[in-house]
Amino acid sequence: MQLQVNATLILIDQQKGIHEPRLGPRNNPQAEERIAELLEHWRARSWPVIHVQHLSRSPESVFWPQQLGVEFQQRFMPLAGEPVIQKQVPDAFCATGLAADLQRGGVGQLIIVGVATHNSVEATARTAGNLGYETWVVEDACYTFDKQDYFGQWHCAQQVHAMALGNLQGEYATVVTTRDVLMAGRAG
Repeated sequence: MQLQVNATLILIDQQKGIHEPRLGPRNNPQAEERIAELLEHWRARSWPVIHVQHLSRSPESVFWPQQLGVEFQQRFMPLAGEPVIQKQVPDAFCATGLAADLQRGGVGQLIIVGVATHNSVEATARTAGNLGYETWVVEDACYTFDKQDYFGQWHCAQQVHAMALGNLQGEYATVVTTRDVLMAGRAG
């Protein structure tokens, strides 16, 4: 495994609202630490970082605009020069300038972290893979929540996380760990 020149770290929905208790139990309690570790690694090398911010169309959402939940968490606040892609649906490519920005930057590889694994992370990684990007999803730097399936059966967040990663692995993306990425970054 090796990081390409211009490998871009994409942080998905690291906003205050994601900590809203009504979202329910989650997995990967150390995910934010892993995200911060990767972000620090990227920034120390002046590698490209893109922040994705969800602006919901639903007033019931934790990401409804013009309330605190939509704001970035302090530790993941974009720095000057780090682009912010604002989206209204889970897929960060849909109706945004993300693909054009990546093409302009000569980017061929995306490292995706954030929340929720089964929602915005999976949707964005699927499109990235379909568009031909070498896409890595960092499993210990993503998390999700308990979720009910179509038939009414509840699944714990770790099961939902595992299924989403299983959906991506090998077809749309390569699922990796933070350690894998950091090792690849030191080799490159």
